[in-house]
Amino acid sequence: QVQLVESGGGLVQPGGSLKLSCAASGVFFESNAMGWYRQAPGKQRELVAIITSDGRPNYESFAKARFTISRDNAKNTVYLQMNYLGPEDTAVYYCTTWVGGTDYWGQGTQVTVAS
Repeated sequence: QVQLVESGGGLVQPGGSLKLSCAASGVFFESNAMGWYRQAPGKQRELVAIITSDGRPNYESFAKARFTISRDNAKNTVYLQMNYLGPEDTAVYYCTTWVGGTDYWGQGTQVTVAS
């Protein structure tokens, strides 16, 4: 049974940073690509970044200069370092992976950027 548990969200001031974590279980982690999505209030869920099984990152344009996705296969954990956060980054951030054609999601972690 695949389980993804996100953590690290919270309230941060504009211009601040947060590092999200996603711990995976029930999956052969090192063989799986991992992704981060987000969903802002009233908006559709959108891709933030993906990291391949061999560690190559891919970012959506809004994330490219400010966010860093990384993984630690020894800890079965994927991270999202977010810098220079703005109010537009306020959203629930979800971790995801894909196994045998099925996508799995965590419960999400709330990120709120406000002064």
